[in-house]
Amino acid sequence: RIQLVESGGGSVEAGGSLTLSCSASGYSIRGYAMAWFRRAPGEQEKGVAAIAGDGTPMYADFVKGRFTISKDNTEDTLYLHMNSLKPEDTATYFCSAQVDLNIRDPYKEVWYNPGIYVYEGQGTQVTVSS
Repeated sequence: RIQLVESGGGSVEAGGSLTLSCSASGYSIRGYAMAWFRRAPGEQEKGVAAIAGDGTPMYADFVKGRFTISKDNTEDTLYLHMNSLKPEDTATYFCSAQVDLNIRDPYKEVWYNPGIYVYEGQGTQVTVSS
């Protein structure tokens, strides 16, 4: 059974840093694309960052230069290193994995669509105070 478990969320002041982790079980992440999404209260889920199977990172404009996505294939863990956090980064953060095999579009054009992933974790809360 495939499970994704996020951790590392918390409360920080603006300008602070957090690193989120997403541990995969029942699933080897080596060579597979994975992504981070977030959902703020009253808003739709948004793509934050993704890493393609070949290791190419992709970022939403609103986190470029502040967040870094990485993964450890030996530990089957995805990370999101978040720096210079802003109050508007407050949200529940989710990791997603395994792109639906029916998706034919290049990953770089669709990574931010939560509907293309088969699995998603339960999320971890990030709260940034001003």
